[in-house]
Amino acid sequence: MNRLSTEHSPYLLQHKDNPVNWFPWSPEAFKVSRKTNKPIFLSIGYSTCHWCHVMESESFENKEVAEVLNKNFVSIKVDREERPDVDRVYMAFVQATTGSGGWPMSVWLTPHLEPFYGGTYFPPQSQWGRPGFLDILKEITRVWDEEHEKVLKSASEIISRLQARIDNEVEINVPGLESLVAGVAQFSDVFDKQRGGFGGSPKFPRPSELLFLLSEHARTNNEAAREMALATLRALASGGIRDHLGGGFHRYTVDGSWRVPHFEKMLYDQAQLTLAYLEATQLTGDSFYAEVAIETLDYVKRDLADSSGGFYSAEDADSVPSGSNDAKGGVKKEGAFYTWDSREIDAVLGDDAEIFKLRYGVLVDGNAPSDPQGEFKGQNLLYVSQSITDIASITNRSITQVERSLENSRSALLDARSSRPRPHLDNKVLTAWNGLMMAAYARASRILNDPTNGYLEVATGLAGFIRDECWDAERGVLLRRYRENNVGIEGYAEDYACLIFGLLELFQATGDPEWLIWAFRLQSEQDRRFLDKEKGGWFSTTGKDPALLLRFKEDYDGAEPAASSVSVLNLMTMACLTGDSSKAEQVDQAFRCFGRQLNELGRSVPMMLRALSTYHAGALQVVISGFSDADDTRRLHAVLKSHYLPNLILVQVEPGKGSEVSRLMPWIGEMSANAGHAVAYVCRDFVCQRPVTDPEEFDLQLATLKGAS
Repeated sequence: MNRLSTEHSPYLLQHKDNPVNWFPWSPEAFKVSRKTNKPIFLSIGYSTCHWCHVMESESFENKEVAEVLNKNFVSIKVDREERPDVDRVYMAFVQATTGSGGWPMSVWLTPHLEPFYGGTYFPPQSQWGRPGFLDILKEITRVWDEEHEKVLKSASEIISRLQARIDNEVEINVPGLESLVAGVAQFSDVFDKQRGGFGGSPKFPRPSELLFLLSEHARTNNEAAREMALATLRALASGGIRDHLGGGFHRYTVDGSWRVPHFEKMLYDQAQLTLAYLEATQLTGDSFYAEVAIETLDYVKRDLADSSGGFYSAEDADSVPSGSNDAKGGVKKEGAFYTWDSREIDAVLGDDAEIFKLRYGVLVDGNAPSDPQGEFKGQNLLYVSQSITDIASITNRSITQVERSLENSRSALLDARSSRPRPHLDNKVLTAWNGLMMAAYARASRILNDPTNGYLEVATGLAGFIRDECWDAERGVLLRRYRENNVGIEGYAEDYACLIFGLLELFQATGDPEWLIWAFRLQSEQDRRFLDKEKGGWFSTTGKDPALLLRFKEDYDGAEPAASSVSVLNLMTMACLTGDSSKAEQVDQAFRCFGRQLNELGRSVPMMLRALSTYHAGALQVVISGFSDADDTRRLHAVLKSHYLPNLILVQVEPGKGSEVSRLMPWIGEMSANAGHAVAYVCRDFVCQRPVTDPEEFDLQLATLKGAS
């Protein structure tokens, strides 16, 4: 074992038996590098990363490679999910010097942590146009010995240039409506009209893009924005990127048709895609989108839940194929858990196999497109191939019979699949990702309006878990990672922002002021640690760690939304609830800080565009006062969920329990139930229409809020 054996990260523990003398990111490693004057080899990845596994088996388990690393370098392993602060610094370097980035990320540093060479995956020997890892190690050793001063100077200059790129100029004004129009146009320019999504292959779902387009449709009635979002959601739901048996979505597809996935499943994808499908449900009233959201939420609750109340980070793409002689020690293969041989389906389903095969494109010799390694040869990747109506016609069955057959078949195959060796589960619980998941469950409890689904209980339990395990109330410190009763790593801006987002959604779902009070406390702590008081926006880190050479304000809404984008939405909600002008001023300042991106590079900041769309649409509030379990209250909620108003904030007031809510939000005053009947108040910028008890009147009032702004 090396030094990683005492770590808590699943990724680092995967490497504890490597012959490489790994260090974790630590002062001890830096000290050894400086004392020996050896350069640092920094390897960054995460536990469910397919190519990280490949590089480990090819290079880090190779004794010859380990010998070179141990002799000439100080080798450090970093889990990017635990330490996004470290990852951001060196990803910026790799992207700036190579034009792209990814994981595993391989970077060589001076003893003072300045990078001088980097890339991503390297094969052990030169192939596919990539230099071999051993050759690179030997060349870097030579250059370090023979051109030492030149390397040091180059590394220092690179850091200076990266710092200069961070110091952005602030716009004078908050970006206007033209930035939103330009943002929609940018997405339209790259929209794939035939297959959904944006651009070619590979294709990654980026839910913040869809949330922006949906909100712009709500604000302006832009039909193009609506169709881009809905077409992409339909394509995702029909493609191989969706797990049609167990629910949830894989990370991305290697092709442009959403057919061939990279099979890992990430918690943050499930959370954000659920939110997008829930909004599509409200917009269209189509139960199709609701069913996708429900299956995704049920997958997370079934397969990613920690007994403590939190949710795990991810499931791997790789697993040992079913029938392997050694299920624990066998050679893992990507997608082995999810792909099917046609004969397996016949054996499990019998007479129902025909309908299932027609629906999901199953072929006798496999339906997987050819790939260079022949990885899925003879296997079937499930995707929606034919409509239920067409299948009913082909098989001479009724639509009801086809639907019942498919439901039974999916259940039977899910049971059969459960006996296969499962992919590796990354069982760490990350606060930021769980905040997003809390928001999804809380929103689902409102929009799906089914008290038997237990989603509200899940969201509430998750909030209680984070409060109990990851929140040091005395110090006001939020912790990022929980795993097997061990908690650690002080939270970053994204942890505060995403948790606040989840708590604000939970407050709207429950009306319980304790979640709102905690959200305000967390916002205060986030501002104290991360707010740029001069230029606006939030830094990702506190700036107190000398080992971090750069302090970023994340300005890209990628697979995860940037902390500043989420924070602007949070502050607008808080200002809408309380009328706090200081929060509104912070919003304006943040928009000015990211003005250049919003004005010129909208596609890079879709969640910030979503916030800007909400800003220009104006604040809407609805107060419903009534007993939550009363039929008249439920009828008002049923009306509310049927209207898609993404800029609307809900306040629920339980009769006799409104004093604490009124203290936090004085503007609701004496809004209360009328003679025991639930009452709804519809307001814009704190100016309210007359209170109503009749659902039809409530429906008419909400309808008047729609339309272009």
